[in-house]
Amino acid sequence: MNPSCIRTALLLVLLLVTTQPHLSRADVGTAAHYSPPYTPTACFGNDPAQFPSSNLFAAAGEGIWDNGASCGRQYLVRCISASISGTCIPSQTIQVRIVDRVLSSTSRPSSNGATIVLSTTAFGTIAKSSAAAVNVEYQQV
Repeated sequence: MNPSCIRTALLLVLLLVTTQPHLSRADVGTAAHYSPPYTPTACFGNDPAQFPSSNLFAAAGEGIWDNGASCGRQYLVRCISASISGTCIPSQTIQVRIVDRVLSSTSRPSSNGATIVLSTTAFGTIAKSSAAAVNVEYQQV
């Protein structure tokens, strides 16, 4: 093979590698859960319209609170591991809406220091509800 062909092939490979999109843009953190009462919230007070009809909502931990800018944001969340094997429900990804801040929520989380605290419905969709916390992959949508 002549040097010109080799250079062209190498440039093509380099171009393909550098222009490939990232395989994952998700972050990893922990998720806990909390129970009613869910109101009032730090984001929307007592407004019942803040809660999606699916009951898939969450309170933001300090890592994603962003001085209140996280209110209304939506995240894709999936359980990736837990301290007890079999806790995660495989192939379950949910989309949750941030409606509150963990530090000011009326209901206390099942575990302190979580990145995101899910409603009981949301948590039970991705993991066994008997768990206090799980490791999750989350991505803002």
